[in-house]
Amino acid sequence: MAEEIPPPLPAFGGSQPSQIIDPGEFADVAFRISESVGLELLNTPESEHHELRDAVAYALAAFEEIPKFIPAGEDAVPESAFTSEAGRARYRQEPRKFERGILEMNVRRARAVLAGIDEVSGRPGGAPSGR
Repeated sequence: MAEEIPPPLPAFGGSQPSQIIDPGEFADVAFRISESVGLELLNTPESEHHELRDAVAYALAAFEEIPKFIPAGEDAVPESAFTSEAGRARYRQEPRKFERGILEMNVRRARAVLAGIDEVSGRPGGAPSGR
């Protein structure tokens, strides 16, 4: 374990890449949750979107972990970072999804969805900010 104190949940860890979970596994979690929650957001009234906030925050945290595996001066997660069978399979299937630009876009989109939920439903413990 890193000596750095990890940020509060739903974040997964500090500033360094995980040595336990590989980037493909983080991607599996992030995309699976995003797809499921996205469908739910489309099929529920805005007044209920706050119920999905924690899931979106969890997906965002998983998306934010993946770029930590990109070495300084590089533009993509190297194949060597994928240490699990599931992670290697995901990388072989879609290596472009581990390029810096794509990863940054995924983080921006997840943050935008979270901000939209907060705008409509209110931040945790607060009232909706309105439109």
